[in-house]
Amino acid sequence: MDHGNNVNVSVESESLVRMDNGWVRVEIHLDNGEYSAVGQGLFLLQGVRSAFRWKGREYHTGLYERHKWREEDALENGFGSGKHIVVQHEDPRLPRIEQHFYLYEDASFFLTKVVVQHEEEIRTNRISVINTNEDLFDRNADLGDELYALRVPYDNDKWVRYLAQPFPLERESYEVAALFLPDSRQGLILGSITHDQWKTGVRIKGEQAGKLDELDLYGGATGMMTRDSQPHGYLKGTRVESPLVFAGFFADYRDGLEKYGWANTCAAPPLPWKLGAPFGWNSWSAAMSNLDYELYTSTSDFLHQEVQPLGFQNENTLYINFDAFWDRLTKSEMEDALNRVRRNGHKPGTYWTPFAFWGSPDQMVSPVEGTDGQYTYSDILLRDADGEILPDIAGGLAIDPTHPGALQRIDWFTNKMLSEGFEYIKLDFMAHGALEGRHDNPDITTGIAAYNYGLSYLASKLSPEATGKSIFINLSIAPLFPYAYAHSRRISCDVFGTIADTEYLLNSLTHGWWMNNTLYRFNDPDHSVIYRSCNQEATTRHEGRSRLTASVIAGTVLLLGDDFRHEEAAWRAKAWLKNREILEVARLGKTFRPLEGNWQDRASDTFMLLNHDQSVYIAVFNFEGQQSVRKSVPLHRAGLAPGGIYDAFDLWEGTASEVQEELAVSLEPAESKLFKLTLKNK
Repeated sequence: MDHGNNVNVSVESESLVRMDNGWVRVEIHLDNGEYSAVGQGLFLLQGVRSAFRWKGREYHTGLYERHKWREEDALENGFGSGKHIVVQHEDPRLPRIEQHFYLYEDASFFLTKVVVQHEEEIRTNRISVINTNEDLFDRNADLGDELYALRVPYDNDKWVRYLAQPFPLERESYEVAALFLPDSRQGLILGSITHDQWKTGVRIKGEQAGKLDELDLYGGATGMMTRDSQPHGYLKGTRVESPLVFAGFFADYRDGLEKYGWANTCAAPPLPWKLGAPFGWNSWSAAMSNLDYELYTSTSDFLHQEVQPLGFQNENTLYINFDAFWDRLTKSEMEDALNRVRRNGHKPGTYWTPFAFWGSPDQMVSPVEGTDGQYTYSDILLRDADGEILPDIAGGLAIDPTHPGALQRIDWFTNKMLSEGFEYIKLDFMAHGALEGRHDNPDITTGIAAYNYGLSYLASKLSPEATGKSIFINLSIAPLFPYAYAHSRRISCDVFGTIADTEYLLNSLTHGWWMNNTLYRFNDPDHSVIYRSCNQEATTRHEGRSRLTASVIAGTVLLLGDDFRHEEAAWRAKAWLKNREILEVARLGKTFRPLEGNWQDRASDTFMLLNHDQSVYIAVFNFEGQQSVRKSVPLHRAGLAPGGIYDAFDLWEGTASEVQEELAVSLEPAESKLFKLTLKNK
């Protein structure tokens, strides 16, 4: 294909229609109800059908008698300029299927969705948008590389990991998946970009190395990974739409994931944040359920007096955040604590679980806050089709986000948080609000639709328009999508201070870095425990500093997590948080990319960030807690020009060296280093 600016739609024969923009070519086969798509490189989609579930059976486009097409009006929107064609599949025995294709100028991807139509109301809880049983490669193609598939988790609960695995395999990814060749980095990115009704799954199966046998991108995913005990809800009507999905072909799959993130923002813009990356402290790791007035206030005093003058702040302030068990403080203690924090020039933050109930069975009859006794908690809990309360998740029962009592409860708690002056709200266990079940509002029939309903209501209560100020909204345990109601989302489950914790966090960064500044303004690497979490033994200094480095490169919400009344915790904070070069990296609010992605369920040990001046930051980690290692980073894999001579400045140690072709790094057990490389011979 020749690269061009225009999108061309052409009729090649009675049975073949082609869309082509010079980067991607989509060919519609009107004789058999299938299509194919090819982009730059080795990947291609072929023998693709769409399907839907109806009355217990699945019907795909290849079963239909007639296939015709039409061209719609030209496109001009956030994706750019392009063209839109519709392929209509008709059979007198079945509802009509429409496939919509959208191709834009200079885009290495196309968008598509499925619409099922019928004269009478239909119900379906599964629509397959891209389904093929044919291989991704020309059978004569010489791959010279292993084929990997990236499994993206639905949420970040229960210490789930991203998984990049070579074929043979059988996996289901959620909302998005990547198929890539690690050496060349060529990749195919497939994922949903609308998240208003469906949970989207991507099923991938291959029984031989390097060969795909089944690929199915569909709306209607549920199961253990989505935390659901019920089947996906039905959508109904005379017209039912699938999610709009993205299929892209990229020379570097990392570019493809970033482009996928951007494409989502064209469909639904992210929640804007005009201030800098939040710096501060969170109480969970330091105390957990033993949080008290003294810890909260002494932390603000210590940071204000001992650490903030060294440079640890952003925009001249810090957030001092309560986590769970903030209600252990009395009303007078809370009032005094918040006043003391503000006198220190800090902003207080708090914690809430809007869609999860933690009470005992006896407490289910308690009145819901803000409802004047009209509803009890038993009334607002989410139930199955038979009226039974859904099984708990992590000890919490799901609240129905569509119930009027749940909305009144949101009013009560947000009014309380606003009256107390909190400026950072951590919302936890959000996946409870997206569970499938029987919702109080009969017009809302899927978990994601209910989650959008409740979370959009909550976000509106915390918006600058409603509050008159900027309140930072953070999601903790939460589905990846939808994203447009929060400024950050924790990229992993809970992370504490050991080198194993750091490796777990960086597994999420290895495959989820692209969410930063696309879906969410910041990735949240959880609170940075640089000495000791109250549920663990103390860490070594290399462990503690590696944990801090991991947070700095994450993008980032930089909240500390220690009790600084411990002498060693205070020493580390004062010794490390005066490093202005390190803090400037954190203030960038940019996430580092993984150098390599073929780590299966482990983290990459090397990450990089290319700056506009062509300098590059490189972070290297040793996840071995007992062994020293020597690592070599090939500079060409970091995108640096061959033959260049670079000054390599070690930001932690303040030392410089000269490197060419590769960066050799010696690391003690659990140690990490962060370098800035600048070209000498420009």
